[in-house]
Amino acid sequence: MAPSGSRSIKRGCQRVLYWIPVLFIALIVAWSYYAYVLQLCIVVYLLAYHVIFIMFVWAYWQTIFTRPMNPLKEFHLAHSDKELLEREDRGESQQEILRRIAKDLPIYTRTNSGAIRFCDRCQLLKPDRCHHCSVCDECILKMDHHCPWVNNCVGFSNYKFFMLFLAYSLLYCLFITATDLQYFIKFWLNGLPDTQAKFHILFLFFSASMFSVSLASLFIYHCWLVCKNRSTLEAVRAPVFRHGTDKNGFSLGFSKNFRQVFGDEVKYWPVPLFSSSGDGCSFPTCLVNLDPEQPSSPSGSNPATEGRQFPSKPLRESQSRLLSSTPSWSESDGAADKDKKGASNPGMTIENEA
Repeated sequence: MAPSGSRSIKRGCQRVLYWIPVLFIALIVAWSYYAYVLQLCIVVYLLAYHVIFIMFVWAYWQTIFTRPMNPLKEFHLAHSDKELLEREDRGESQQEILRRIAKDLPIYTRTNSGAIRFCDRCQLLKPDRCHHCSVCDECILKMDHHCPWVNNCVGFSNYKFFMLFLAYSLLYCLFITATDLQYFIKFWLNGLPDTQAKFHILFLFFSASMFSVSLASLFIYHCWLVCKNRSTLEAVRAPVFRHGTDKNGFSLGFSKNFRQVFGDEVKYWPVPLFSSSGDGCSFPTCLVNLDPEQPSSPSGSNPATEGRQFPSKPLRESQSRLLSSTPSWSESDGAADKDKKGASNPGMTIENEA
């Protein structure tokens, strides 16, 4: 009883500590609002400031409190399959069981050794681009990373919100820096009245300009990831398909890559409302040959969907359009085939990726 109680206390303390970065950002934002609205008090700028501030806080809220999506029940092992898997002590037999279960699911990525990606903690077959988060202790669809500044996993369900959070927070800091610059110069030239407000103006400029630099680099990096249709994890370690490693395996060209994150309707792009394409469990690919033993696809057909068997839950209409439309490999990822390697021998062990 004591060890179990100590573990629960430790887990509770960790959950409290995880909220410290979020509280730090909240305090910084609250102080910046006080310093800008009540101390700087530039009436002409207040309308634009509040529009940016509201969009920034809205996107930040959505990123924090939107729960990451987990794999559908089709990817979880049935009770009979769990018992069968537990009885087998050989990796080869276990892989045969997993391959039998995976044949009716849209799973095309593998482990580095070529084995079926299986999570022994969640007892499920990992969908493409899904990873197990050690902090959340669950598998996250299209996991990008676990962000301590939002105390949440950034994945399929909230990646659009995370991108808007970066965009509006950068715009927020740049707006404050630009409008506060003239008063910052007056501060050094002793042109401001000797009041408490001038110290807020000084630190407001420093904090906004400092955050602008770090946010700009992070925002540019994630814009590049969106253009390439990669997650942060996939940028570090390229996904492995049956034919081998392919860093551009999910890239369909800039336009389709962008629509996968922000959706098809332009009016929803700048708004922190969910509009991403797909279901998070399956993704169209630009691979010409999913299996090295399969013949080349005839020209004009969509090789990413040939021979593909989907689970009983149909894809959303937006993803079906991405799958059925002619793939624009020449838009930005024409070199994808050059990166393909020869097929590797499939491994016979179950690997759990962190």
